[in-house]
Order: sequence, then C-alpha cells, then structure tokens
Amino acid sequence: MAVKSTSDTKVITLGCRLNAYESDVIAGHARDMELKDAVVINTCAVTGEAVRQSRQTIRKARKQNPHAQIIVTGCAAQIDPKAFAAMPEVDRVIGNAEKMLAGTFDPQVLAASEPILVNDIMAVTETAPQLIMGGNRERLKSQDRTRAFLQVQNGCDHRCTFCIIPYGRGNARSVPAGEVVAHVKDLVAQGYGEVVLTGVDLSSWGGDLPGQPPLGDLVRRVLKLVPNLKRLRLSSIDPAEVDEALFEALTTESRMTPYVHLSLQAGDDMILKRMKRRHLRADVVSLCERLKAVRPEITFGADMIAGFPTETDEMFENGKSIISECPITWLHVFPYSPREGTPAAQMPPVNGKVIKARAKALREEGARVRAEHLDSCVGESDTALFEADGTGRLPDFTRVKVDSPPKAGQFGKVKLTGHDGDIATGSLI
Repeated sequence: MAVKSTSDTKVITLGCRLNAYESDVIAGHARDMELKDAVVINTCAVTGEAVRQSRQTIRKARKQNPHAQIIVTGCAAQIDPKAFAAMPEVDRVIGNAEKMLAGTFDPQVLAASEPILVNDIMAVTETAPQLIMGGNRERLKSQDRTRAFLQVQNGCDHRCTFCIIPYGRGNARSVPAGEVVAHVKDLVAQGYGEVVLTGVDLSSWGGDLPGQPPLGDLVRRVLKLVPNLKRLRLSSIDPAEVDEALFEALTTESRMTPYVHLSLQAGDDMILKRMKRRHLRADVVSLCERLKAVRPEITFGADMIAGFPTETDEMFENGKSIISECPITWLHVFPYSPREGTPAAQMPPVNGKVIKARAKALREEGARVRAEHLDSCVGESDTALFEADGTGRLPDFTRVKVDSPPKAGQFGKVKLTGHDGDIATGSLI
C-alpha cells in the first residue's frame, strides 16, 4: 500500500503499478482543483483478499481522518459500487473512468454529485487523455521514483475464469504510438533514466489501433525516436502474445532490459485450461528457452496462483516444477481466493489449509531459484540504477546494495560480491 499526500488531500493506493500511476494523476487533479480535507482510496479487486484489505483501509482512514471526506475509487469500487457506498465511513464512490477526469475532484462538483459516480466501464473506448498528456512535470515528479511507469494500455478483452479485473477496467484500449513517444521524450527530459511501459494487458497493445501494430513495434519506435532513453522495461506480458516482433525487440535491443515478467498463473496444462489461459506449459518453457538461447542474460519473473479450484497434488507438483525449469527468478505467488461472478468461483474448491501450504511451497521454490541466480552473479559486474532507499536495480531486475550508494536516479557500475538470498551485495567500480 502506498500513500501520497498533497497539502490538503491524501491518496492511498492498493494493488498494481497501474493503480499507483493513476493515483499520481488523481493527486495532481486534487491539487489543481484545490480539493481540501479529503482522503482518496484507490482500491484493488484482483483477489478477495485485496477487496478485504480495501475495506480495512477505508475503515482505518476514517479513524485517522474523522472529519475528512472519504472518496473511494479503483477496481473494487467500479465492480461493486453499492457495497462500498453502503459503508458508513464512505462519502463518495467514483468509477475508474471518472477518477481520471480533473473535474471529478472539483469541490463544487463533489458537493452536488450523488454518492455514487460510476458509469459503465465497458462503454469506454479510449484511454483517458490525462494519461496520454500527463507529462506535466510537477505531476510526474510526484512519483518520487527513479523510474517512470507509463500507462500505454488499459482494459482486457480476455475472460480468464478466475479474473474479475475486466469488469473493473473495461475492454482493451491502447494509447497511440505517437503519444507514447512524446510522453517518453518528456520523461527523459525530466531526467528519468528508465521508463516502464505498463497496462492491464500490456502485450495486447495495438490491437484496437489502425493496422493493429504489435507491442514489439512500439518498443522499437520508442527506442529509435528517443535515443537518450537509457533503459526501457516492460511490465507483465502474456506468454501467448509474445510474437516475433516482440521476441526480436526483447533479444536484440540493448537498451531493452533483459527481464521478462510473465503472466503465467499456473504450470499444469489442465489447470491452465480450466483457467481459460491461452498458453500451455510447454509454450512457456519453449519461450523461455528461446529467449535465453539468444540473450543468455535474460531473467524471468512470473505470477502464479496457488490452489486453483480442482488442483490435485499431482497438478500442483507439475506446476511447481516450471519454476526451476524456466527458471523463474522473480516469483509472485497469490493464494487463490474466489471472486463472486467468475466461473472459477463455481468450481470445486481446494481446502484453505492446502492452499496456504501450496503457496508457501511455491514461495520456497521461488526463493531457492532466486538464490541460485544470485549465486551465479557473484563476481560479475553490471550497471545499477539507484533508488531513494539506497539500493540499485540491475537491468535483469536484480536488486543490489553497496556502501555509499549514488544519489537516487543515478547509474553506477557495480561488482557483485555476495547476497542475502533476496538482494545482491557489491561495491562500486
């Protein structure tokens, strides 16, 4: 959870990087509209636990800010606005499209509006112009990051059986390439050394644009037209959507970071089919092998769900083995929790204790693979981009600590000397 404050408004973020980016825009709107004494909570709906945490955060915000206006937005609010409006702590519920409009946060508009301002997200056909034109220097500096996260896509046209997010984000829609390039140029001019392209279903970028350009074309265009950009990184991508254009961009562009975060979710074919994913286990293993063969320094991250309905012990073990087979160095594990309205919620569930144990086992396997990667790094040298906490991030996503680190936003060449299982240690050279 992240908290961002202006002089009069606090914005609390739960969930993904996209929410974090949008919270920066919300904070800018609140400041521009001179919204005072308000707390905006940008909720997440990716799991049942995320919704529970959103509710808990709202209650805590009311206790800590008894006289403030509590405004709730984000995916959980978009999907079930009436439930959040019914909470005694909540004054206003605002939808995902409405939260990106500056006028929404005009105090006079809020005072005159109904408690629920949420429209049909499926009717939204374009990205919010504030996200395209959000190169306002003050607003982007409020990110307080050494890298900038740039939304180039929103929504999703797929219907995985466990996922409620399309109902919170709407259908897939892309920011035109020219607007993306202009935005990246502005970020580089502000001194950002790394830009991360992000979206709800990032690898579907371009499908709704004229000519249906692939994401790989966008990557190449950004790198060609913004030669001063030192690093370009992608957020999570769908293995089924890594076409030849994206494969070539990932393996041949030196400024494209050698890190691929896969929206994997499972490693067993039967579970993948029941999830309604568009890839099989062998597809992912083959993709990782092909990428590594061409660019050996590439590392992989992935999201995996533990205890999906109907998962047997054999299915789980088969899925777990993909972590070492790929290998997946940076693993995010989510214990399955049912979301009302999804097909998976109607499937035979796995026992809660079993889900917890399987999540633990996945994390342990991920930690083992990560330690092996860090072992292999000892003695190597690479360039880190340093952050406000004093740690640096290598191109392959490895985090590193050094004595007397450079200032946040600066690059430094580092020789790696060890690690603690999670973070590498080294010295500047």
